[in-house]
Amino acid sequence: MTEQAARELWLRRVSSIKRHGRSGERAVHKPLLLLYALGRFQDGERSVPWTTAEPDLQRMLDDFGPPNATKPNHPFRRLANDDQLWDLRAISGDLPGVNASPAQLRAAGVVGSFSDDFVAALEGDPGLSILLARFLLEDNWPPSLHESIALAVGLNLDSAERELVRERLDLVVRQRRDPSFRPRILQAYEYRCAVCGYDGWLDRSAVGLEAAHVRWWSSDGPDTVDNGMAVCSLHHVLFDGGALGITADYRVTISKRFVGRSPSSRQLVVALAGSDLLLPQAGEPPPRIEHVEWHSEQVFRGPARTASPGASVNSADR
Repeated sequence: MTEQAARELWLRRVSSIKRHGRSGERAVHKPLLLLYALGRFQDGERSVPWTTAEPDLQRMLDDFGPPNATKPNHPFRRLANDDQLWDLRAISGDLPGVNASPAQLRAAGVVGSFSDDFVAALEGDPGLSILLARFLLEDNWPPSLHESIALAVGLNLDSAERELVRERLDLVVRQRRDPSFRPRILQAYEYRCAVCGYDGWLDRSAVGLEAAHVRWWSSDGPDTVDNGMAVCSLHHVLFDGGALGITADYRVTISKRFVGRSPSSRQLVVALAGSDLLLPQAGEPPPRIEHVEWHSEQVFRGPARTASPGASVNSADR
């Protein structure tokens, strides 16, 4: 088998892992486990004891998973049911069933590892782990979170592999991103951040302004104006990370879980709670309510802070 054929094979296997979320729900548990195991593999660790993985995966699910409470024991146990990716063994007794609790996995001394064939492929092609990691990131999270997740799981995403990864991702990614999305969104919002009104330019180009998907592209969000907002770099990361959200009546919400003690944090984030969202110019649609509701349910980390006094200033006056 050629290197290209082998890469296509493993990309397809990784892309076909079973998800247990209902329609519209984020199901990133197995992707996070795979990224975590790839990070350990890259660092020379060929096995993943449950007792080591449990606190690490729980922290990562809390930081990068859906806002509802979730546990890592199910993906750790159930990934072994997917296509030749993950093997489990019990050090003490029999391997617990697919619904094993964290305590049962601990008691059995369960250890996970990549399958022998997968290990051989990763060892024979050092670029494969980077390719798979970038696919998992692209397929499950917006780009604003990729580097933070890679750092959390201990992955070094070598920049030399990036062009090759982009070429190979087209084999399995459901669709191509629309390159016109960003300019259409920035124009619709008149080159201003919908959250704070920032509108900086350097010479003849807008700087620090980005186009955010309300419903993530990785979760079937369309590249349309009614699924986008122009946001500054700071509020883009906070929006994708769940610290910042929007309501059905287009107000800004700030999570109580966000903590900022400095005057700048209070001014740039906390003080925006309850303020009006800046909407696009006349003739352009605001974010669709169904996309807003998806973000509120699948990304925003509630509960929301109480609106700040005087926060409902009209966004056009910012």
